[in-house]
Amino acid sequence: MQYNANPISVREGHIYIDGIECGDGVAFSVKFTPDVWTGKQLNDRTPSSRWLGGAWTGSITRRRTNNWLKQKIKEYQETGATPEITLQGIADDRNSDYYAAHGTDTVTAVGCVLTGDLTLQSLDSNGDVLDDVIAFNAKDVM
Repeated sequence: MQYNANPISVREGHIYIDGIECGDGVAFSVKFTPDVWTGKQLNDRTPSSRWLGGAWTGSITRRRTNNWLKQKIKEYQETGATPEITLQGIADDRNSDYYAAHGTDTVTAVGCVLTGDLTLQSLDSNGDVLDDVIAFNAKDVM
């Protein structure tokens, strides 16, 4: 008999960038934000809402162990082509109730374009280690 619930642990998983495991990965999230229309018609006392589309966004946090980010920026400067990447997160906590019911949870974001500030250098006398928090927009999620 099992007495304890086993929610999925967010510590168990893997992050991949363009098919290569991100060994310095710390965190990964992908979110869908619906574009919502809300309005009323005559005699409506409360509004109706519906989805008209949406946007995929997310972020990846990694401990810097290589110059991957600088290379992406350099590629853009040399070619003028916006770099698109594929990001994948896999949650595989085999001891969770989620895994028992559904197996591995995989989210693949394609057509990802990095957004926001991209830190090239960070020095701090009170600092610890360098974590890159990189925001992105995705074209689609599979």
